Amino acid sequence: MIKQTRFGEFGGVFAPETLMASLEELEQAWRHLRADAKFQARLQNLLHTYAGRPTPLTLAERLSDEHGFELWLKREDLLHTGAHKLNNALGQCLLAKEIGKTRILAETGAGQHGVATATACAKLGLECVVYMGAVDAKRQKPNVGRMELMGARVEVVEHGQRTLKDAINEAMRAWVSDPAAHYVLGSALGPHPFPSMVAEFHEVIGKEARAQILQQANGLPDVAIACVGGGSNAIGLFRGFMQDDSVEMVGVEAGGEGMEEGKHAARFSGGKPGVLHGCYTWLLQDADGQILPTHSVSAGLDYPAVGPEHAELQKRGRARYEYATDDEALHAFAQLSEKEGILPALESSHAVAWVLQNATALRGKRLIVNLSGRGDKDLATIFSLRDAEANS
Repeated sequence: MIKQTRFGEFGGVFAPETLMASLEELEQAWRHLRADAKFQARLQNLLHTYAGRPTPLTLAERLSDEHGFELWLKREDLLHTGAHKLNNALGQCLLAKEIGKTRILAETGAGQHGVATATACAKLGLECVVYMGAVDAKRQKPNVGRMELMGARVEVVEHGQRTLKDAINEAMRAWVSDPAAHYVLGSALGPHPFPSMVAEFHEVIGKEARAQILQQANGLPDVAIACVGGGSNAIGLFRGFMQDDSVEMVGVEAGGEGMEEGKHAARFSGGKPGVLHGCYTWLLQDADGQILPTHSVSAGLDYPAVGPEHAELQKRGRARYEYATDDEALHAFAQLSEKEGILPALESSHAVAWVLQNATALRGKRLIVNLSGRGDKDLATIFSLRDAEANS
């Protein structure tokens, strides 16, 4: 019987009986392989020679000088495929291959997890099917093309809000009907063991960042900041500093167009605990428990729930969760582009936006922002918004 591992009261296994055997098989394989020296050596070799780890830690000198803080960027945007997602995709696909799986299912919102999974499958010789909401497929068209070029089949989801939540629904349905496949869930959420497993594959972010800041700045940061959709990049960073009580941890959600219902994806500011996609956590729901629509300019942050480990960190006060609006994220994108020569993903721009919005309070502090991805995928959105503003 599967152990219902939780983070405090959050997490658990809320899954149909038809998935329990697959979840039990996955938990058993993960617990075995995470302690297997040969598996870990192969994964570390792939992360180093194929993915490009360690990623650098870069001082944002011009923004730091302008605002009077010390801003360091953990450069996951420089990882192969352009985002942190490859850490988990390589880990899960390698695990799947070790236990004899040949067919991989995945979901994606902003497209980066889909690209990472397609990449890992191409490298390891696995069949890949990626589910993606029609709205996201349209605004992230380059990533759809990248997945297809690497041999993946992209299944566009045309129902619901046609975004990440609906893509996860379809991927889980496909897994129910195809237990011989492995579902590579892309964030630190879902039923156990996914939240713990995905977080563990991303711990490398925080471990590297901690060692790098000690070496390059001779001390720990005062604040570690990351954007939070499902929460994989943030938990990867936070786990490196969890035992350092002096380091404050801040997750930044999508404030969208404001706190009106349906206009944002700030779960901790407008939500309450409930169950979605297999785990008990904070989510956006109405009085009847129906999932509310969400909005964000960034396709990767408009998910209505958050990973259960984040819910527990928030409850016990170890991390706090703020939000940045669309306009603030777009301003941060422009600032980092123009003053540091780095085009950040719109998801990552939310973390930078929180720093800029709180610049006065952060003066004199050392900060690490996890730059979870690069902004190439968002250029169509950026140009469209810019043209619309010019013509208004």
